[in-house]
Amino acid sequence: MSYAGLDIGQSGCKAVVFDDNATQIAASYREYKTVIPREGWAELDSSEVRDSCFQVLREANGACGRDPVRGMSISCQGEAFTPVGPRGEYLANAMITFDTRAAEVMDRWSGEFGVEKLYGITGHTAHPMFSLFKLLWLRDNRPEVFKGAARFLCFEDLLQHALGLEPHISWCLAARTMMFDVRSHAWDGEILGSVGVKPSRFATPVPSGRKIGTIEPSMAKDLGFKEGVVVASGGHDQPMGALGAGVIEPGKAMYATGTSECISPVFPGAVLSEELFRNNLCTYEYVIEGMYTTVAFSLTGGNILKWFRDVFGQPEVEEAKRMGSDAYEIILSKIGNKPTSLLLLPYFTPSGTPYFETRTPGALFGLRLTTKREEVVRALLEGVAMEMRLNLDLLARSGIEINELRAIGGGAKSRAWVQLKADVLNKPITTVQVPEAACLAGAMFACSVHTGEPVMSIAKRWVKTISVLEPQPDNAAVYERKFESYKRLYPAVKALELG
Repeated sequence: MSYAGLDIGQSGCKAVVFDDNATQIAASYREYKTVIPREGWAELDSSEVRDSCFQVLREANGACGRDPVRGMSISCQGEAFTPVGPRGEYLANAMITFDTRAAEVMDRWSGEFGVEKLYGITGHTAHPMFSLFKLLWLRDNRPEVFKGAARFLCFEDLLQHALGLEPHISWCLAARTMMFDVRSHAWDGEILGSVGVKPSRFATPVPSGRKIGTIEPSMAKDLGFKEGVVVASGGHDQPMGALGAGVIEPGKAMYATGTSECISPVFPGAVLSEELFRNNLCTYEYVIEGMYTTVAFSLTGGNILKWFRDVFGQPEVEEAKRMGSDAYEIILSKIGNKPTSLLLLPYFTPSGTPYFETRTPGALFGLRLTTKREEVVRALLEGVAMEMRLNLDLLARSGIEINELRAIGGGAKSRAWVQLKADVLNKPITTVQVPEAACLAGAMFACSVHTGEPVMSIAKRWVKTISVLEPQPDNAAVYERKFESYKRLYPAVKALELG
């Protein structure tokens, strides 16, 4: 028996199929373009995303041979939603996480509603990335779309809808809309009433790992499935990735490097503290019922390396074509193993936690005529890691101690990059056998729904570690000193009013 996890990210989607011992059988990936109509806007064409998801499912199924998929589950980016018309048509693109057009309406609405009250209900602090404010922008600026939409669906429930199922949204993904009560596990009537929408225009909230339905035979055949494929509820990609990395008890956290960079721990019960509120560190449902998580993140993550590749990395791109290898691997092979003398503020996008900064730009300090290209690449990665260290310190002050970090995502495949992070954070980082952990978690839920085995039991069997990268003492000491300078960097750049 085999099970599929489908992960719908901001820059692409992937389907990975695993057997019942967590051995990868097949995988497929499709990249799609971000639509940027103007400064501050960032969208995905939801039809292109849906079609790409169908393509990767077909390709993964086609490679499964005699071990057909018996179940699947979906992991996806948070916040983005698609207005869906009464005949199932998509009425507008999905505004994704780093779309900041809703900043003005956010300030006005959250001030009237009450920011602390909003945090007490949703476990999140106001930011234009959240679906709530994007929906308010849509109401005020595109009323024909707002009124014409029968449903507003995030990508997990949108794809369920495309598969012919009644859409259900996992609790953890619903929480990222900022319209969901994280303690009662329901759409909040007061918030929705203020927006002017009813709960019936959203998917039905359920815990992760619940059976949603079975894909109807003609749809299954079109996607290369055999009959009888069950679909389980999945969740927001960050807690899904944490589960896939084996984060099932307090003290452990996932460290993911994808388009964004993120740390997600797990803890029992909702923690809605003043310290977390002040530093924009949320509290919301984990993918294991009864447990909670937070997301410490930098929206400038792996995309900073993509930016370098696209703007300055033509030599590596050409070399990769000649050698039949990967341009990222070539770029990372040249970063060396010693700290640079450069200091980077990694706000190439809106910042993420703790500042939720949307205007202050990134900055690189310490350049000389002797600075090498490879040092600049390493400095980019150092800056993102410094931002994550800042978040770890804040979590520790809030009583959320993290003793073990588990690396997942594309960045986890580079030992040099993981070692750099261990040195900057001065913490050991464990690598896992399956870096595509969100897809693995999706397969876990599918397996659980199909067989009845509890997902905690599956996680203990399926997640296998490879190695532990300890901080290099000399490097860690240098980064300790640099971190003190880094903490002063954001206020200094903000004061310049460059953004």
